[in-house]
Amino acid sequence: MYSLIIPVYSNEASLPSLLDAVSGIARELAHPFEAVFVVDGSPDDSYAVLRSALPKAPFASQLIALSRNFGSFAAIRQGLQSARGDYFAVMAADLQEPPELAVEFFRRLSKDEADVIVGTRDTRNDPLFGRLASGIFWKIYRRLIDTDIPPGGVDVFACNRAFLDHLLALDERNSSLVGLLFWMGFRRSTVSYSRRAREHGKSAWTLRRKLKYMMDSVFAFSDLPIRLLLITGMFGLAIAILLGIVVLSLRLFGDTQVPGYAATMITILFFGGLNAFGLGLVGAYVWRAFANTQRRPLAIVMRGEEFTGAGENDR
Repeated sequence: MYSLIIPVYSNEASLPSLLDAVSGIARELAHPFEAVFVVDGSPDDSYAVLRSALPKAPFASQLIALSRNFGSFAAIRQGLQSARGDYFAVMAADLQEPPELAVEFFRRLSKDEADVIVGTRDTRNDPLFGRLASGIFWKIYRRLIDTDIPPGGVDVFACNRAFLDHLLALDERNSSLVGLLFWMGFRRSTVSYSRRAREHGKSAWTLRRKLKYMMDSVFAFSDLPIRLLLITGMFGLAIAILLGIVVLSLRLFGDTQVPGYAATMITILFFGGLNAFGLGLVGAYVWRAFANTQRRPLAIVMRGEEFTGAGENDR
């Protein structure tokens, strides 16, 4: 069975077009199919519209309503947990990703070409400011988190049951779903597409949400802030020692007129640098303790097989 997961938030206006698109996907696949709609605390009547339309839809479906707005990635995860299929794909409710993308995902997965497939944007019909902001965001994200992430970022993906089971086993809070997709490895493939212009409403992917997501991703997948603090502390300590030598030399040669100046400066400079260095060391240990609390496996076995030795058949 194919399971299509669709998070819904403030998409009431686009739901008729969305249901038509999902119906077309179901017809084209000609295979057992279900659509899982997850209403993520939407402030409009998205749930009521779906509750009325889905019983009459020409495809099997699930309708899940979350108690409040938890964010698109939490909604996607809930949809993946509830889906009953063997192959899974995620589709945006605003139809900015073409519906045929999901069909291509399912076809590649059913042919066992990959365990996880991500959609990569070649072009996007968004306003200039939106394109620039998104480009900067994903450029920083790739540099800080994972250079394997496509330059245009990842909004939709698909995977098989083996990959999904391992993904759902990583029960992390305030983490990054995209980061986990690439951290896990497995056989990965990409499908390029052109992002369509948004026809209804406006995106809930605000600057505040982007900054929060960036911070969650950095703290979950990178020790860069700690390493920067450690390097800064080492550099500051070295500068403090050099300046301390200068101040001490001035004191010894009698060029310092203020009593206690040399001792005060040496103490401030040395312990200031030592403090930053110490914070970096403590942070390094805290990072390792934090990584252990995440309980990520040290390795993931993608698949295992058993073979009978040739000589066994002769016995």
